[in-house]
Amino acid sequence: MAHALRLRRGFPRQSMTMSQPVQKKGHPSGDNRFKLLDRVITKHQAHGDALIEVMHAAQGIFGYLEDDLLIYIAHALKLPLSRVFGVATFYHYFTLKPKGTHTFVLCTGTACYVKGAAGIQQAVEHHCGVPFGQTTPDNEVSLVSARCVGSCGLAPVAVLDNGVAGKLTPESAVQKLREWRRAHQEEAA
Repeated sequence: MAHALRLRRGFPRQSMTMSQPVQKKGHPSGDNRFKLLDRVITKHQAHGDALIEVMHAAQGIFGYLEDDLLIYIAHALKLPLSRVFGVATFYHYFTLKPKGTHTFVLCTGTACYVKGAAGIQQAVEHHCGVPFGQTTPDNEVSLVSARCVGSCGLAPVAVLDNGVAGKLTPESAVQKLREWRRAHQEEAA
C-alpha cells in the first residue's frame, strides 16, 4: 500500500528508500554561518521565548544583525518581525551595522560629562568625520556613547577596545585614534 501511495504522489521509487541519507539543504545564500545559527535555534527548540539568546548568538556569528538576518530569525521563531526588530533596536548591545576594527566607547555619565566628555566627543567626531553611534567609512573605528562605564573616579573615561582609558583629554583621545590609524596603515603596507 505504501508503495502504491508513493507512486501515486509522483515520488520516484528510489528517492523513498531508507538506505539513502536525507540531505539537508543549506541556506539559499550558501552562507554556512546559517547552519551555526540553526543549531542555536534548534537548541532552544525554536521557542519565541529564546529570542534574545538567538539574537545574541546571531550577532556573535555574523558580527551584527542585518535586516535579512532579523527576518530569518523572525521566521524561524515564528514571531512577528516587528517584535524581533523592536528587541534589536531596544537593547544597546545589539548592532544593526557592521562594527569597526576598533571601538571607542565614550562615557557620557554625569562625572564624565562634568569633567569634559563633551569636548572629547566633539574632538573625536571632528577627527573621525562621523558622529557617535556610527562607524567611519573605512570601517576602522566605531564611535559609541554609554551612559556610564562605572569608572567615575577616572573621569572622563572611554573604553578603547575593551580597555579603560581614564582622565582623557580631547588631545589624548585623538592621539589614540591616530595610533590606531597608524597601526592599520602599517598592517596594510
